[in-house]
Amino acid sequence: MQTGALIIGDELLSGKRQDKHMQALIRILAARGMKLAWAEYLGDDPVRIEAALRRAFAGGDLVFSFGGIGATPDDHTRPCAARALGAPLVLHPEAKILLETRFGAEAYPHRIHMGHFPEGASLIPNPVNQVPGFSCGHVHFVPGFPSMAWPMAEWVLDTHYRQLFNDQPDIEQGCIAVNAKEGDLIGLMQDFTARYPALKLSSLPNFGNESIPQMHIEFGFAGRAALVEIALAEWKKALQALGYEIREKGASRA
Repeated sequence: MQTGALIIGDELLSGKRQDKHMQALIRILAARGMKLAWAEYLGDDPVRIEAALRRAFAGGDLVFSFGGIGATPDDHTRPCAARALGAPLVLHPEAKILLETRFGAEAYPHRIHMGHFPEGASLIPNPVNQVPGFSCGHVHFVPGFPSMAWPMAEWVLDTHYRQLFNDQPDIEQGCIAVNAKEGDLIGLMQDFTARYPALKLSSLPNFGNESIPQMHIEFGFAGRAALVEIALAEWKKALQALGYEIREKGASRA
């Protein structure tokens, strides 16, 4: 099971606000030995949101959806989720109690809509203002507010997905080849990709910077630590045999 993110809101695509959710989710997952496989940005367009949710529900990934679950006219995520599932949008009884407790008489006529979820949904507790998010299968819906969304995502992971935690996460290690050109090394990269199918080989060309003014390529291998070390050692020897100057690059989690 991979992990993906749907990040919703016109304000992100217009540039009025900068997204913070993806970087936060990467950090939250990394703390548990997991990683983000994909992310998709969507505006407040019900047709696109519904289509994206249909794909999410049909797939096997763990998905976090950020934003669009409020009660204003531009919040489309809840009804889109219901349509994508072919389920009615109903007032969740526990959400009704939470909203009435939180807002009293002011829960009506509008705030109560924040408790309408696709039939069969389960709640995600909100530690900030008690207005819940919801889950439908492996797709989890949280607000667009970071102070609420991030602890809610952590709760989902810690409550339902501990089996996915990895205390030996993949790492990435690499090296830098000075005065290297990708076109000259495609054959070698193909050989190593075939030799180490369990690893990901990355190639990032650079036309020069303050630390290395010459053209160079940053190569990286990502995967299990022991295998990465073996592949990288062989890769350095292969590059040196071709006459390239090799410089070290720090290790990181993949």
